[in-house]
Amino acid sequence: MGLAARPGGAGLTVDRLASTTSNLGKATLTDPVTTAARMPEADRSWMIDTLLALLQTPSPSGRTDAVMQLIGGILDELGVPFTLTRRGALTAELPGESATTDRAIVVHADTIGCMVRELKDNGRLELVPVGTFSARFAAGARVRIFTDDVDEFFTGTVMPLKASGHAYGDEIDTQPTDWDHVEVRIDRNVSSREDLVALGLNIGDFVAFITSPELTEDGFIVSRHLDGKAGVAVALALARNVMDNKILLPHRTTIMITITEEVGHGASSGLPPDVAKLVSVDNAVCAPGQHSLEHGVTIPMADMHGPFDYHLTRNLLRLAKKHGIAHARDVFRFYRSDAAAAIEAGANTRAALVAFGLDGSHGWERSHLDSLEACYLLLESWLGTALTFATWDAKPSGKLRDFPSSKQPAPTEQWVPLSRGDFTEPGDVSPGEHWPPAEGPQA
Repeated sequence: MGLAARPGGAGLTVDRLASTTSNLGKATLTDPVTTAARMPEADRSWMIDTLLALLQTPSPSGRTDAVMQLIGGILDELGVPFTLTRRGALTAELPGESATTDRAIVVHADTIGCMVRELKDNGRLELVPVGTFSARFAAGARVRIFTDDVDEFFTGTVMPLKASGHAYGDEIDTQPTDWDHVEVRIDRNVSSREDLVALGLNIGDFVAFITSPELTEDGFIVSRHLDGKAGVAVALALARNVMDNKILLPHRTTIMITITEEVGHGASSGLPPDVAKLVSVDNAVCAPGQHSLEHGVTIPMADMHGPFDYHLTRNLLRLAKKHGIAHARDVFRFYRSDAAAAIEAGANTRAALVAFGLDGSHGWERSHLDSLEACYLLLESWLGTALTFATWDAKPSGKLRDFPSSKQPAPTEQWVPLSRGDFTEPGDVSPGEHWPPAEGPQA
């Protein structure tokens, strides 16, 4: 059984899928474009509701059990089988015709956050960041502080050390903007370190930003922590589509949900060993000097760790064009994703990144629902295709004669003489001289 057609979906029927998937690896960027696909409204609404639930479940890297319980409950309701690693990363499997798990979609449920570094004598908290982001994006944020008592948390606000213009005048604008110059003001009657200790606060307590998600009339969603959780919502919507419609994909597919992406090693363990194609789903970089789309899907060519897989990225580009999905290429200079963690850990897989548009990453983030839909549609179409090189990619290694190098042409350079004349060839190699010489001072 192939990928079933859905009203308003990518429009792949069973018969069409059977006849086209084997040829998608040979498609060109000039393939005809079909009418732009649309996500069914019920599926889109479900994805948005799921995203809002995820956003309102705190999950800074290192304290993610609650959000994984939420995600596991959703997968249980959908009937998707899954397992957890020792540390809590989740791998779910979507059914496919292949004997092995050949594909993986990787998303992360962890977010940036903070940890208490010091209980200060003035009754406030000094912070250290969890993940990489600037203190200027933390200043003014409302937060929850989680102690070792799992049944209790405290609220507070991240404040600059000089927080009142009435008290400090222009000094509030000239003070440094770094982690040494912000503190958490707790919403309790505390004024000393002893007061904090009495509340049960400790060094190492987690501090999570309150997301305050907001949907606008123009279709934007504004919130903390769209980075990561929007990708999880897309992946869960794909799983719902497969299970509700009893779709049998061409290849068994893992959805991996990692919990330490923001600290650099999310997908470093837990992937099935047979995965030949991995697509990480994360945020694009919508900013001056970048080419990412806020209303479409971005297919990055490279990030700070190097190029993504040549063939997989171009296959994704072909699919986006074929299905009329708004898309763009980009290169991210200060960026890594779960794809890098997997490759660095030794995963023998092609890897690419599919990214939803995001403005103001790691701050007050904004994405558009059309971008999440574009990611969904591209991944839905990709899941319905065969492996780019069905025979080669089905095995972890092979002979040179079978390697599909002709699909990445590199024309041989021609000899170009340095000056005009009769010399069209480089000539004979000089025989050189024997060393050391038989005679003379250097013999």
